[in-house]
Amino acid sequence: MLSGVPSELGTFTGSGVKLDSFKYEIPDFYMAEWMAELEIPAFSLIGTMIAPVDEAGNPIGGGTPSQQTRFDFNEAKIGAVRLNWSAGIKPGDRVLAVPVNGGKDAVIVCKVVSSGG
Repeated sequence: MLSGVPSELGTFTGSGVKLDSFKYEIPDFYMAEWMAELEIPAFSLIGTMIAPVDEAGNPIGGGTPSQQTRFDFNEAKIGAVRLNWSAGIKPGDRVLAVPVNGGKDAVIVCKVVSSGG
């Protein structure tokens, strides 16, 4: 529970964060970093194959697609996956932030989006 933690809504400006309850932009901000373990269940995909290809995935020698093929993938766990959500944040996005150091700095915890309602 985050009782007593003064998280606030704000707007990312590109050069800082402007909290809704504070009239000045906070230029010194931090971005939360999220690490997780990714668990992928077993699944199948249907597609075609082209071989051979170069490292960029471009066909070599005019390869032609195979017939429809089912690809089966086993369950997998991948540790220490960094969720780089901050790469998609842009000026004008709404964020949830926690003021720190007496309000001189802020930690942006996540981007906030409307539920559509």
